[in-house]
Amino acid sequence: MGEVIRLKDITRVFDTGQIQVHALRGVSLTVEEGGCLAIMGASGSGKSTLMNILGLLDRPTSGSYHLVGEDTSRLDRNRLAGIRNRTIGFVFQNFNLLARTSALENVELPLLYRGVGARERRRLALEALDRVGLGDRANHAPNQLSGGQQQRVAIARALVASPSVILADEPTGNLDSSTSVEIMRFFRGLVDGGLTMVLVTHEPDIAAWAERVVEMKDGQIVADRRQSPSVVTPSGEAVP
Repeated sequence: MGEVIRLKDITRVFDTGQIQVHALRGVSLTVEEGGCLAIMGASGSGKSTLMNILGLLDRPTSGSYHLVGEDTSRLDRNRLAGIRNRTIGFVFQNFNLLARTSALENVELPLLYRGVGARERRRLALEALDRVGLGDRANHAPNQLSGGQQQRVAIARALVASPSVILADEPTGNLDSSTSVEIMRFFRGLVDGGLTMVLVTHEPDIAAWAERVVEMKDGQIVADRRQSPSVVTPSGEAVP
């Protein structure tokens, strides 16, 4: 398996003008292709800052970040945006769907940014919606969908451009328990099919779906462990 992510001695310092906040303190991390990595930690531990750097939404103060073999530290904003759109699929807690736009048009957005033609965009977006079981909801607006369905649209949008890695930030945070299991079971199927996923969560039962868990505290990685991912049966019972 190839290396998807390699961080070395990453720091991130925020200067408020009166005080310097050290959000990350020398973080090193390697993620191989395939599998799910869960990042856990209390509020203020640095996990959200780390996720923003992984997603090329923020730059480290120092250290190096290689994404699919490319050193991102020397790239300008336009190159970073291109790599982000080509390489990373994002799934957020709040879904981040455009409210007055259909599910189909929401899923098409990453392809629009890549300059894909209208006919091909529609074909690929419909395929992605079919993949998450929402092909019959393509013309529905977000407010016509349940929370679980909205998150499935967001997952379809993340998958449509065939990214190398999915970054999911508290993807079940706004969902009830049964819908969370449904979404995580779907993610697990993607990972078992070869997708690479990095998941930020504060919930141990969500982290249990991952085969590797990294714990953060005060801007540092304090634990990095392997585990057997949980399997949740249709009845909702978790088994090792």
